[in-house]
Amino acid sequence: MRRLIGFVLFWIAIGMALMMFLHSQLLGLIIIFLLLLLGYNLFSC
Repeated sequence: MRRLIGFVLFWIAIGMALMMFLHSQLLGLIIIFLLLLLGYNLFSC
């Protein structure tokens, strides 16, 4: 369980760093929505 939490926290940090360089809020929201949808589908199956 600790490895899973560490993996998730690592990718949250990568996403935060990416959003610092991405200046378009609309594009950021689209990326967040798509990744949440993908993550939910991968977690459920």
